[in-house]
Amino acid sequence: MSLQPQVVYLVPAETARVARATFPKGNNIAMRMRDHLGSIFDDQQFAALFSPTGQPALSPHRLALATILQFTEGLSDQQAADAVRTRIDWKYALSLELTDPGFDSSVLCEFRSRLIRGGAEQLLFETMLTRFREIGLLKRRGRQRTDSTHVLAAVHNLCRLELVGETLRAALNSLAVVAPGWLQVITPPDWYARYSDRCENYRLPDGEPARQALAMTIAGDGFTLLQAVYAPTAPACLASIPAVEVLRQVWVQQFYGPHHIAWRAREDSPPTAQVICSPYDLDARYGTKRDQTWIGYKAYLTETCDPHAPRLITDVTTTSATVLDVAVTAPIQEALAEHDRLPDIHFMDAGYVDAELLVTSQSKHQITLCGPAMVDTSWQARAGKGFSASEFHIDWQAHQATCPLGQPSSGWKTGVDRNGNDVVKIAFAASVCGGCASRSDCTHAVRAGRELTVRTEAVHTALQAARREQATPQFWELYKLRAGIEGTLSQGVRRCDLRQARYRGAAKTHLQNVLVAAALNLVRVIAWLMETPLAATRRSRFAALAPTRA
Repeated sequence: MSLQPQVVYLVPAETARVARATFPKGNNIAMRMRDHLGSIFDDQQFAALFSPTGQPALSPHRLALATILQFTEGLSDQQAADAVRTRIDWKYALSLELTDPGFDSSVLCEFRSRLIRGGAEQLLFETMLTRFREIGLLKRRGRQRTDSTHVLAAVHNLCRLELVGETLRAALNSLAVVAPGWLQVITPPDWYARYSDRCENYRLPDGEPARQALAMTIAGDGFTLLQAVYAPTAPACLASIPAVEVLRQVWVQQFYGPHHIAWRAREDSPPTAQVICSPYDLDARYGTKRDQTWIGYKAYLTETCDPHAPRLITDVTTTSATVLDVAVTAPIQEALAEHDRLPDIHFMDAGYVDAELLVTSQSKHQITLCGPAMVDTSWQARAGKGFSASEFHIDWQAHQATCPLGQPSSGWKTGVDRNGNDVVKIAFAASVCGGCASRSDCTHAVRAGRELTVRTEAVHTALQAARREQATPQFWELYKLRAGIEGTLSQGVRRCDLRQARYRGAAKTHLQNVLVAAALNLVRVIAWLMETPLAATRRSRFAALAPTRA
C-alpha cells in the first residue's frame, strides 16, 4: 500500500454540526481531544512504514487516533472498527464524513504490525508527549516515580506434561502445512489419536504412573520426529521451521535422551530466564514476586508527579518476568535522558535502588534517587550493640580505617565480591583485636582480627548518607509521593486491562503497554483541561467515623 499526500485534516461541517448537537457540553474524550489537541498526528510521520507504490492506504493518522481511542475505552479491534463506522464522536475526532463507511477491523492489526516492523512502537506515545510539552503540560526536570506490574501472557499456563505435548502438537501442525506428504509417510497411526486435539490437563490420565508413562511416550515421539526432520533424506527446509526449532529446544530443556529417555532433573534444568513456558509465546517466562507467580512479562511505568500539573507517563519499559527491578533503573533513566525527560528527583521503592545507582544516577544524569536503600544486614548492625561498618572512620586517601575505639587498620586490599562489585577489604591486626574488651561485639573470629568489606569510596559514602537520611521523618514525608504510581497501575488495569496481554510475543506486548500509556495520558490531559479534580483516597465507612485529632 502507498501513502497519499494529505496535509489538512478538517472536521466536515455536517459532522461538526451533528456532533455539537449530540454532545452539547462537549464532555466527551474523543471530541475534547479533537478540540484541544487537534489531529495530533500527520500522515507523513508514517511515510517510512508504507511503500511508495501500490494501492492507496487508509490515512495512518486516522488509524493512529482510532488506536489511541480504542485503548482509552478498552475496545477490541472489532469494537473499535464499529465505533469508527457508527459513533458520531469518533467521526468528529477522526475528521470523517457522517456517511463514511469506516474500515475492516483487520486494518488496525495491520497498522500495529507496521509499527513493529518499522521499529516505530514509540511513535504514537512520543508524538503525544511532544504535543503535551508544546502546550505546557509536560515540564523538564520535575519529579517522577516508577513502578511495575505483572503482565500475563496470552497463553495457557501449562504444566510440564501439557507443555511437551502441546509443543509436539504445534510442530506437527506446522509440518502439516509445509510438508503434508512427507509427514504422512513418517507418522505412525497412533500419533493421530495422541496429537490431533489440544493437550489439556483434563484429557490427561489420572495417577502419577500413567502420566509418567505418557510423558516418556511423548518424549520418544518427539525424538523420533526430530531424527526424521534432521535426516539427510528429509527436505532441507523442515529444520528451519520455527515450531521445529522450538521442539528441539524444549526437548533439550525437559528431557535426557534420546537413548535413555527421562525427565531432566530440576537441578540440571536451565535457568528460569531461558526456560520456554509455551510453544506459542517464546518470550513469556515464569515470574515470581513475593506471593505472586505468573507466566508473561513485566510492565514498568514512569510518570510525572509535580504539583499543579497532570500526571503524565513519560516512559514505558517491558521486560521478561524474570528481570529484577534493580536491573531496569539505569535503562529507564537512559531512555528518559534520550528524550530529554529526566527528573530532578526519581521516586522508586527499595527493589529499584542499590548503592551503585545512588552514585550513577547523580553523576550521569544529576538525578536524586529517592528510595529506601538496603539496610546493613551484618550481625553487628542487627545486634544493635556491635560495631557495624558505618561506625568505622575510613581515610580513603591514606588507605586506613579506624575502629570506634581508636585502633587503626593494618591491611587494605581492593577486590571484587561475588556479585561482581568493586570492594575494599580492610583488616585489623589480631594482636590489636585480641585484647580488646569489645571484641565479642565486633567479631566472631577466634585467631584473627576484625575484617571489613566495603564498597569503593563514592559508593560507600553515598550508601551511608542514604541510610542516615532515610532514618529521618523528612525522608519518609517526601517518599510518600511514590505511592501515587500505584493509582496509575490501577487505572491501567481497570481501564485498559494492563495486566493481560492481548497479543503474543515481547514486541507486541510492549506495543500494547505503550498504547495503554498513551491512552492513559490522553484521558488525564482531557481531565486536566476539563478541570476534573483528582479522586481522593477512598476511606471505609467505619474509618470515616474516627474522631478527628485536635
